[in-house]
Amino acid sequence: MIYQLRQYEIYPGKMPDWVALFDGHIKPLHDRLGIPIIGAWQPVEDDTFVWIRGFHDQKAIARLEAAYFSSPERQALGDRPQQLIQQMQIKLMTAIS
Repeated sequence: MIYQLRQYEIYPGKMPDWVALFDGHIKPLHDRLGIPIIGAWQPVEDDTFVWIRGFHDQKAIARLEAAYFSSPERQALGDRPQQLIQQMQIKLMTAIS
């Protein structure tokens, strides 16, 4: 397995909007496409949203992300995610134990 650690800086005051979008649209689409979300967290001290996705291998990332971005559900969102995310950082990780 390979994992993506995704850290988003959400615009100030927009975290409730982001969480609603994530829970109502982004997570269900991941579930439908078979992209496991390991978990999602929000540090109590700032406007960061942290989540981890799991994939079988790097080829699966490219294939499943293509399916995600070309899906009618994601296309219907337009630029709503980008209106809420100020900055995005993604790191690939492997499990060590």
